[in-house]
Amino acid sequence: MVATAATASLFPISSPQPDSGVKNPGKHGGCLGNVDVRGIKSKSTSSNGLQVKTNAQAPAKVNGTRIGVMDGLKTDDISTSSAPRTFINQLPDWSMLLAAITTIFLAAEKQWMMLDWKTKRPDMLVDLDPFGFGRIVEDGFVFRQNFSIRSYEIGADRTASVETLMNHLQETALNHVKNAGLLGDGFGSTPEMCKRNLFWAVTKMQVLVDRYPTWGDVVQVDTWVAASGKNCMRRDWLIRDCKTGEILTRASSNWVMMNKVTRRLSKIPDEVRTEIEQYFVDTPPIIDDDSIKLPKLDENTADHVRSGLTPKWSDLDVNQHVNNVKYVGWILESAPQPVVENYELASITLEYRRECMKDSVLQSLTALLGGDGMMEAGGVDCQHLLRLEGGGGEIVKGRTKWRPKFVNRFKNINQFPSESG
Repeated sequence: MVATAATASLFPISSPQPDSGVKNPGKHGGCLGNVDVRGIKSKSTSSNGLQVKTNAQAPAKVNGTRIGVMDGLKTDDISTSSAPRTFINQLPDWSMLLAAITTIFLAAEKQWMMLDWKTKRPDMLVDLDPFGFGRIVEDGFVFRQNFSIRSYEIGADRTASVETLMNHLQETALNHVKNAGLLGDGFGSTPEMCKRNLFWAVTKMQVLVDRYPTWGDVVQVDTWVAASGKNCMRRDWLIRDCKTGEILTRASSNWVMMNKVTRRLSKIPDEVRTEIEQYFVDTPPIIDDDSIKLPKLDENTADHVRSGLTPKWSDLDVNQHVNNVKYVGWILESAPQPVVENYELASITLEYRRECMKDSVLQSLTALLGGDGMMEAGGVDCQHLLRLEGGGGEIVKGRTKWRPKFVNRFKNINQFPSESG
């Protein structure tokens, strides 16, 4: 209806012309005669009730154009005159085009109004990073990125795993280098590092988890870098709940440079130092260094051993060695099952000793510190070792702290149904 009104306002539609045939009822109610457009009397014949006028003369010319024989066939009820052919008559029917455009516009407007444009609650506004691309804040020293916890990132406890959190840490570290304009053609390497076949390798990682996010939560990860000695770099992270601002996880790590060809450690060249030192923050580590010396761990002192661990192709990163996050899963392979089921990981400290390549076969060892009595005291401390099988070299040494799962405390209350009927 709106389309018709819009069309009529721009293109007036002329009313049908009156019938050129004149009917004069006679005494007997019959038709006295018909006159065609040229004023020529035509005879009327009847065939099965259908009256057709036959032209008595040869077709004439109108405006210099000969009219065909079919133009002479007229019905008794309607007799029209053909308008002369002019430039205006030969233009397209703009009214139909305008009607179509108006209809499309109204349909689009309806769909637009059906969208949910309700005002979002303040706790649903996610710190100006709705797409999770990340941005540099704090005068260019801190990189911030948001992550939504996906369904495939949670475990049996309906919370994100520690591997998920560590993957977020690694992702923000690489995106920090990229957003700062320092990313070369390597995996987190700067242009000067790429020229010298250098890449970063982590030597120590500490992660403290106060609370694990759950499915659907949005977390905010901040990361920054600082100097650590003469040839090391420190990177810290802080993970918060976007909705409440609660601190969920803190992490700190140390990094050194390694030559991609010789696979040996390298000093930081002056050209590389010039690239990165402008982003260093003069702050203490977000976590106090865990320098506790652990006793030697081997098959004789370990409480649990898991052998035959081999990396898959998907476990390797672009530097052709096992990604550092993968080690966490291998370490937990030998953790006691009662600990894994009834406790959650509160902190983990990893010391990386050497690379693990695609053909390596590993052995995971775990020992309970303090014996089984620690489990009754409310917490569990474990010592871990990941090494090459057959008494080979150490890959990763680690220490974990576990706390009781609070969800299990509430489950135990209603674990069994009531027998009172």
